[in-house]
Parts: sequence; C-alpha cells; structure tokens
Amino acid sequence: MINSKNLLKRETSFTPTCGAMTLACAITGFTTYIFNSHTVWLQWAVFAHVITGIACSFALLPYLYVHFKRTVGFRRASVLISGLLSILFYLGFVYSGWHLLFYGQLENARWVYTIHIVSAIVFILIIVLHLFLHIKQLPEKRKQQNIRAYPSIPTNTLKIFISVNIAIQLTITFATVVYQYNLEPYSTTAAVNDYQYNYGEHRFRPSQTETDNNAFIDTRQIANSQRCLNCHEDVGKQWISSIHQQAASDPAYVTNVNLLEKNKGISATRYCEGCHAPVALLTGELTPGGKHGGIPNTPANHEGISCMSCHGIDSLQHLKGVASFKFKPAKDYLFERSTNPILLRIHDLILKTKPDQHKRDLGKDILRDSKICSACHTQFMDKEMNNWGWVKMQDEYSAWLKSPYSKQHQEGFSDDVVSRCQDCHMPLVSAIDPSTNADGKIRSHHFPGANTFLPLLRGDLNQFEETKKFLQSNKLRVSIDKPNRKDALQTLHALDESLRNFEEAPYYFYIGETANIYTVISNRGVGHDFPGGAIDINQAWVEFLVMDAEGSLIFDSGLIDEKTNIVDPDAYFYRSLPVDRHGKLVWRHDLFNMVGESFKRVIKAGESDIVHNRFEIPAWAKSPITVTATLKYRKLNERYAQWALKDQYIKIPIIDMAWDSLDIPIKIRKEVE
Repeated sequence: MINSKNLLKRETSFTPTCGAMTLACAITGFTTYIFNSHTVWLQWAVFAHVITGIACSFALLPYLYVHFKRTVGFRRASVLISGLLSILFYLGFVYSGWHLLFYGQLENARWVYTIHIVSAIVFILIIVLHLFLHIKQLPEKRKQQNIRAYPSIPTNTLKIFISVNIAIQLTITFATVVYQYNLEPYSTTAAVNDYQYNYGEHRFRPSQTETDNNAFIDTRQIANSQRCLNCHEDVGKQWISSIHQQAASDPAYVTNVNLLEKNKGISATRYCEGCHAPVALLTGELTPGGKHGGIPNTPANHEGISCMSCHGIDSLQHLKGVASFKFKPAKDYLFERSTNPILLRIHDLILKTKPDQHKRDLGKDILRDSKICSACHTQFMDKEMNNWGWVKMQDEYSAWLKSPYSKQHQEGFSDDVVSRCQDCHMPLVSAIDPSTNADGKIRSHHFPGANTFLPLLRGDLNQFEETKKFLQSNKLRVSIDKPNRKDALQTLHALDESLRNFEEAPYYFYIGETANIYTVISNRGVGHDFPGGAIDINQAWVEFLVMDAEGSLIFDSGLIDEKTNIVDPDAYFYRSLPVDRHGKLVWRHDLFNMVGESFKRVIKAGESDIVHNRFEIPAWAKSPITVTATLKYRKLNERYAQWALKDQYIKIPIIDMAWDSLDIPIKIRKEVE
C-alpha cells in the first residue's frame, strides 16, 4: 500500500510537465504538418516542435514507467491493452523523431517521416481511448465513494497545460517579430557604384541572363556553396573536383577574359561571365571599378559555377545560350545569413527537419531536363561583340536534339525513352547524401567531360582518372576496313576445295603497290557532335601508322613532334578554324574577333566518318604489315596551351579514345601462268 502511494505521488508530480510538453509537442507538430507555407513564424514553430519533442520524449518515459508499474495489477483488459499500445506508438514516434533530428528527412527513408506522423496521431488517439475506457470501466465502489477518476492528475493541471502552451505560442510570436525586425534586406543594387549600361538598358547584356526580381543579386544569395557542404558533403566534394567549380579560375579562361577586358572593357566580360562566373555577373561586379571572375581571391573566382548557379535557375529565356537563364534566389531559412556557429546549427536543424521549401527552391524540374544545359553549352556572337554580325558557335543542345538519343529526331520522334545530357555527364554514383535514391545513389557532380589538364594542375588524380575513363568509355569506335581486292589471279592449278569455306575474299598487298586503307570513325555513344565544346582549341585527330613485321615504319600520319609537342599539321583533324574579318586564324580563342569558320569537321551523333590513307609498299617491307589507327584527343592544342597557360603550362596528356589494328600480308606479284 505504501509502495502504491509512493508511485501515485511520483506519477502525480510527473503529470503536469509531461502532459504540457506532450500537448505542446502535438500542437506545434500538427501546425508544421498542416501548414506548408515558408514563413518565419512557421520555422520558429518547427524549432519549438523539436524542443518540445525532445522534452516530451524524455518526460513521457519515466511517466509511462511509473504509471504502468502502478496500474499493472488492475484487471481491466481493454484499459491495459490500450495502455500497452500507447507505449508501442510512443516508441514509434520517439524513435522516428530522433532519427529525423539527427538525419533529417532523407529521400531514401521517407518512411521514417511517415511513421513519425502516423505513430504520433495514433498515440494521441489511443491516449484519448485509454482515458475513455478508464472512466467507462471505473469500479462502482470508486464511483460511490466519489474518488476522482484520475487521481494522478492534479486539479490545476488544465491551467498548467493552457499556460505553458500559451507561453510557447507567445514565445514563437515574439521570436518571429524580433527576428523580422532585425532582418537586414538583401541588396538589389550593383556591387559597384555607377554601374554602366554599355549594351543597352539591360543590366546583364551581352549575357542573356535575367533575374526573377529584375534586379541585381546579393552575393550571399549565390556565393554560398561552402554552406551546402554542411549537409551535402559528398556532393560538395565532387563539385570541388569538377571543372564547373574551376570555370572562373581556369588559367586558360583567365588569359582569355583578361584579353577581352583589355580589348573591349570589363563590361564586355559579361558575355563570358554569365556561364563562367555567374557570381560576378549577377552581383554587378562587371563594370569599371569591379572585378571579373578571373581575378584571384574574389567570390566569383573561388566559386566558379557555384551550387546556386545551377540550382538557382528558375527557367530559361530561350535555347540560344550565352547564359540564357532566369535566376531566382532560394528563400531563406532562419539564420541563413548568420556567421554564429550555434545559430547556423539551428538553421541546419530546421532545414533538415522541414526541407519542403528547400526542395521546391533547389530541386526544380528543369534540373532534370536537358534544356538546362543549353543555357551555357550553346553559344552565339552578335554584332555588339564582334562589330560584324551574328555568328553561330558551339551548340551541344541542338546537336543532342538532332541525335538518336533525344528521341526527337525524324526516325524516332516523341519516344518516351530519352538519353539526357545528365545521364552521361551526371551518372548515378553511390554517396552519403540526404537526396540519394532508394539504392543510395545520386547524380554525380564530378560532371565528367573532356578536360584533362585542369585536374592535373590541381593534383586531382581521381578527377583526371574519371575524365580519362569517361573519354575511353567506348562511345567512339575505330574500324579499319579490310582492303578487298578487285583483281584476281588466273592459274591452271586446281582450286583447293577448302577455300570455298571462306566467307570473305583474302586480302593482301603486293610489293611496290599503292595501298588504299579506309578507316571508319563512328560516333556511337556521344550524345552530340564529336568533338564538342571549344573545338577551335581542343584537339582530336586520327593517328595512322603502318609498320612491317620487323617494326620498321612504312607510313605515318598524325604523329607528334617530340621536340615541339605539336601534332603533324597534315594529320586528319576533327576541329574548327575560326577566322576574323581579314581571313586570319583566330587561334587565341578571342572569339570577339570571329566572323566565321574556314574549316569545320565533326562527327554527328550516331553517324560515321571515313578516313582515307594512301601509301606505297616498299621493296624492303617484311610481311605482314600492321596498320594501326587511333583516335586521339588532347585538351588544348600546343600553340594555344603555351600562350594561354603561361607559367602554369604543363604537357597536356593525350588520350587514346579508340583504336583498331589490322595485319595485312604482302606478296611478290607473279606473272600469270
């Protein structure tokens, strides 16, 4: 009896606090679940729910233990069962709540959030049922003696419940008012005073970029990639290794943007910076007195194509490129602009707990559409830049659109199965990230492409190997056609019957004969023209070698001079040769001087090119001769590399993308018998 009284006394002491926290947790929880607006008040309610949830999970545990111990001897089955069920669902919402507290709402574990909501609702319903069944089955003896139905609930409990919850709501309201009152608005003016509109009234021309509010963007709204790494660490590390992150600090780009500034002024760099350094463009740095993205130790130089540069794209203005996107900043979470580590922890906590707005802002559908790549991987030059006229340049999007992979070409129009840009350049990889799919994978932010020298400049061998692997992933094929002969020998000798089993005629060459070899280069897997990108400075060519059985060289094309590191100028190149108005080669990639192309050779997606080589079989050649054709690629030709990289010049590696080899017998021509 004494033990029962002590248990009742302990339970009674727990009830007001435990009940008040449970009610507060329920109210704030349902508030954040029902309302999906992104307001300061709702975010404070989320934070209050976290705090009251922690308090509730700790307060309920001893209460449930004492209550169960005190009432376990009561012989009311339905009350006992409902009580045990309440403990079960208590464990459900507490476990899921702590999981959400530590890990947030994970895309591959949405069931945790569902369990949290369902178990919390069921817990409250079972508690109500439990209380109802307790009164319903109250012994008649207790009713006659006017003993209180709930002896463990003090008479002032309701007042405490109401007071605590009113105090919490007032605190949320007060915090909302104070926070908003002290919130400094973002800047919508240019970072540099006296911003010049050299290309008309539009602030960003000649770049095609727009902003959602038709104003400049505060640096904090776009140059904040390091903050993203707090939650997206693996993805952030991939981005740091990527060429996107180095788009503004690339020494070749720095040389070219400095050349553009020297010739046409810093305002002209807006043409390049919309894609290479959106931070500089959108914040209004690109005007006299400002700094473009090629200047070291600036936010634009450090960020390159920042996280928000892509994830802040709300829509496209058109598909002509030159940074033709509309930028819309993400809505802030609490303490977004703070530098205080404690407040930043609160910010991350609220974001992870209720990431709905974050996903709406940064996970737009356009990010999954190949169109988004057209914003920067499509390019034209207008009269305002070259003082000549409109010139079409690289256009990977249109090339993809015409390819078999888009399923929008004539032969496969409107097919549902589409190979997007993202499927090749952002393959699914394993990672630890809140956004991983059910298989624990996410789209790679290494953005594998064709730049092999930037990773080596940084000493990033992993990125280099990823790039090399990507270039050698069997997307291009080399095939040497067997030299079918049109002539045949007449002889009086009997025909060997075994020759009838051959499906192909034997091939060979005669000593002194002029050999013709045809090599087929097939673009079987590149989703656009090969090569792509800046094909005026990139190098892709076919190396063709013919050697006899003793290794003596008979013929070559496409070899590199060991002293100068320059490719044989007569090699079979895939490239373009842009020219200025005087017909001179624009070899420095100073495209503002370009008015057209004197030469261009590419292989369209799904198509092939035939390379013809002719050589004579020398008398000293030993049979068989070996013919080898290799498709080679080097990021930057040697002349441009030495000029653009300057003191950072390195010998850029040459990648063998595909190759084929064929042994051909040689014979001495005999007189016809």
